[in-house]
Amino acid sequence: MREKILMLIGLIAVILLSSCIQEKSEENPAINACISLCKDRLDSGRDLSNGPCLSNDTYPDWVCDVAHSPRQLVDNIPENQCSGFREGKSHHFVEVDEECNLIRAV
Repeated sequence: MREKILMLIGLIAVILLSSCIQEKSEENPAINACISLCKDRLDSGRDLSNGPCLSNDTYPDWVCDVAHSPRQLVDNIPENQCSGFREGKSHHFVEVDEECNLIRAV
């Protein structure tokens, strides 16, 4: 009986850990949507140098924001950040750089 409980605890730990790892990978649909949107904006000639918010609703509960890596002062200006995240309407964000490379997803 004790072995079965330990196996169950181990299985639950593996499931929880794998979901955390997936959240940080590029398999996350919010990350893929943000990168795709960024590339579309670049292809259309949009200037991303001021670190604009690309979308407040790229994916449910996620925003898509452009930032610099390393971070610059312009990235901290509220007008350049996604209002959906600032106002608490979305609880997660994806940041990409000016070339649409993933910086982070939180």
